[in-house]
Formats: sequence, C-alpha cells, structure tokens
Amino acid sequence: MNEKIVVAANGYDRLDGRNAYYSDLKRMTLGAPALKENQAMQIAAQLWTAQEDGTLKMSAELPIHQVFDLMIVLSRTLLYFKEAYRLPLLYDPDNPTIERIGLQGEALPVSICAENPNINKDIQDFSQALNDLGELTGERLRTLTRILKELECY
Repeated sequence: MNEKIVVAANGYDRLDGRNAYYSDLKRMTLGAPALKENQAMQIAAQLWTAQEDGTLKMSAELPIHQVFDLMIVLSRTLLYFKEAYRLPLLYDPDNPTIERIGLQGEALPVSICAENPNINKDIQDFSQALNDLGELTGERLRTLTRILKELECY
C-alpha cells in the first residue's frame, strides 16, 4: 500500500461506467508515486483493484501530467468527432492530423492513425462507440467543465 496517498476516491466500482457494481477497480488515489519509474514526479494517480483476499493492489499508476495529457487528447478527439461526420471516411487520408497541441515548448501531434490497415472500419466503430458512450461521457464532461471553470478563479 502506498503510504503517501493524500486523496482517495473509494467505491469507484459502484460507478465505473458500464462496469458499475461489477468492476474490480475499487479505488482511485493521488499522492506521491509508488512506482520506481515515476519517482521523478511529485504526484501520481493510482488505480487500485481488489484481490481475491479482499485487499487492494495498485494496478496502474500515471504521473499527474500524463493524466492531464490523456484528458487533453481525449477532449480534442471528442471535439474532432463532433464534426467528423462531414468527411466521407470520417477523416481526410491526405491530412490525418487532428491538431498539434502546444505543451512545454513542444507540439503534441494528435492525428488519425492512418498506418492502421483497418482504419476505415475501425474509425467507423470508434465513432459509433463514442456515440454509444454519450450518456456516460456527457455527465462526466459536464462535471469536468464545471470544475475547470471553478479552477479559472484561482
């Protein structure tokens, strides 16, 4: 168990999307990193699953900046797919770039993975999945938006 946990969200298994009430993911925490590869960072997010004996074991850890980066890529992807229906293949094969996002003096290129040999089918399935998940993502996006707006005051 990570002794340096500062914030804990217990009972995540009750609201883990379509896995709610059946999820092995029991807890989300924020604190000092436990994994050696993340020790250079001051804060990490951890996901905890239940073991057969009922104890919790950390199953994943991401440095906090990677959590933000993942949300940035996801948010940009959601915006892209709101308009992608206008393109016959849901993307432009000649220009698969979604956006180059500036971070830390660099640019993070976000694009459709044109190297995927099944991209034309996979992108259709992905787009449909985003639509199907709308009920789950919509509530979370509204909550995140409200919280981010509160953070602007600081």
